[in-house]
Amino acid sequence: MSYTKEETEVLLNEYEANPTKETVEALSERLNKSKKSIIGKLSREGVYRREVYRSKTGELPITKLEIVSQIATKLSLNEEALAGLEKSPKSALQELENALP
Repeated sequence: MSYTKEETEVLLNEYEANPTKETVEALSERLNKSKKSIIGKLSREGVYRREVYRSKTGELPITKLEIVSQIATKLSLNEEALAGLEKSPKSALQELENALP
């Protein structure tokens, strides 16, 4: 789908003022285009910002391997010394990491 110059200006102005999923949905309805089309156009224009995934608790996600790596660093160990620890429950790994100085 092609966009007129006016549609592109509206799209850019509104999205840059409020870069949210809701803005994309509103623009989709207003311009009678699909959300994918809106996102595609915003991406081609270089302004689209993908939403950052957050966990249920609102934190940025961290893998169990990253937690094990941080534990190894705090204990001045090689990560290989803690091989298999990443199979533990994530909450247990976080508790262990938080208990370390």
